[in-house]
Amino acid sequence: MTLEEYEEFVYGAVLLDWDAESRRMARIAEIFDAADEVRLVGERTDLTLSLAGRRGLVEDGHINMPGGEVFYSPVEDSAEGEVTYCEFPAVYFGHEVSGVRFRFERGQIVDASAESGEQFLLRTLDTDPGARRLGELGIGCNPGIERFTKNVGFDEKIDGTIHLAVGNSYASNGGKNVSSVHWDMVKDLRGGGRIYADGTLVQEDGRWL
Repeated sequence: MTLEEYEEFVYGAVLLDWDAESRRMARIAEIFDAADEVRLVGERTDLTLSLAGRRGLVEDGHINMPGGEVFYSPVEDSAEGEVTYCEFPAVYFGHEVSGVRFRFERGQIVDASAESGEQFLLRTLDTDPGARRLGELGIGCNPGIERFTKNVGFDEKIDGTIHLAVGNSYASNGGKNVSSVHWDMVKDLRGGGRIYADGTLVQEDGRWL
């Protein structure tokens, strides 16, 4: 992006009616607050996890700017299945890792690989025991953000995406996983992705049903 294009991008992400966005995201949170199981389906991805007993937090610009996400701390031993981040690289402390794939059993990553940057990925996952569990499920909701920029403060808010963080969870919404790692990785669901809440399809191709 040119400087002028980036300026418009930033303004589009932050100059929203945040009261209206807060109400919209509160309705999204209600869906998942009422669900025990969430299933995420996308390209090379089919992952289930539990939110039983956990409530979501709405980020509507009062903690981060831009705001635009609803996020949860998944039940620590619940993740089962596979997720592949084939749309965007995972960026962490200046390192860029492409094509990350995780397979979970009983909440733990039992197999991990990447198309590039795999050694850094595996070293990070071996930082401590909590680094191989999920610390966050975030649902991107900012309609002003449509493109990936390698800046996670914007990227995790892209409308029609989800992000899963490996590592430390948030005690403020019930999380119990402890780690020195918290690495957000963004999965784009706008091209054939689906989200199910207790078996009911609630989002398809990034659009709420």
